[in-house]
Amino acid sequence: MFTLTELEAAARLIHQAFPPTPQVAWPLLAVRCGVDVHVKHENHTPTGAFKVRGGLVYMNRLKRERPSVKGVVSATRGNHGQSLAYAGQRHGVPVTILVPHGNSSEKNAAMRAFGARLVEHGEDFDAAREEAMRLAAVEGLEFAPSFAPDLVKGVATYALEFFRDAPPLDALYVPIGLGSGICGCILARDLLGLGTEIIGVQSTGAPSYALSYAAGQVVTTPRADTLADGMATRVPDAAALAIIRAGAARIVTVTDDEVAAAIRAYWQDTHNLAEGAGAAPLAALLQERGAMRGKRVGLVLCGGNIDLDLFRDWVLGTA
Repeated sequence: MFTLTELEAAARLIHQAFPPTPQVAWPLLAVRCGVDVHVKHENHTPTGAFKVRGGLVYMNRLKRERPSVKGVVSATRGNHGQSLAYAGQRHGVPVTILVPHGNSSEKNAAMRAFGARLVEHGEDFDAAREEAMRLAAVEGLEFAPSFAPDLVKGVATYALEFFRDAPPLDALYVPIGLGSGICGCILARDLLGLGTEIIGVQSTGAPSYALSYAAGQVVTTPRADTLADGMATRVPDAAALAIIRAGAARIVTVTDDEVAAAIRAYWQDTHNLAEGAGAAPLAALLQERGAMRGKRVGLVLCGGNIDLDLFRDWVLGTA
């Protein structure tokens, strides 16, 4: 999908907007997990999540190739939309974002603050995506998918930073939404010639990639029932699945209760706020901590964009 030289060029482009995010070995997390654990803090980007990296690479390429582009439209539950809105604002490209009804009010507000036109449509991400594709045709806009080479190359830069800054990692846990993050980690690992085991994480209520990984083909689900909206995907991307099946060791599924416990653990042990998808890797490590004992493990805290009401009701309201 890209070379190491191209990935390093993408990293330089992204670092014009913000510096590399921290990676930290937190002692209290190590005690809790029983392993040497290192956290990559993608909650420290300008949008509070890793996807801004892909948005910057995508928008830079689009503006160079089509300087008169009318605008971009896409669908999101939040972080992808904030990424495009942030990058569009930097490059002077209007951005329209489709979100499902009932989407995070704080993520919606953030997208509007970055200059996006926000449209609510449908009951879930996939319904919003279909409407975004329709609007692209009707209004003459560029449709920006949630999984594409530009996006994968962009988000792979966090893996490049992580692998080069952290001590050698035996394993790395990565959440799966539509797949750009885990694919970026797999491809960066392979370009660097490392032996790190990449482990995907999904919700038990939205296990489309876990089911597809086991079946060897795309398996869709009728619903995506999880409070971790960054993992609420019903329809896997076939290209992403191929990379995941070739390069991931396994996919672990975690419950919403386990994710809530991991969000609390991040706050107690590091005083960092994690959204559901951001805490899912820690939830998976806690589930597998016996098998991981004695290893050095990486966790991607991919975002911290959780609504206050959801945090109070889901995380603090869980015994």
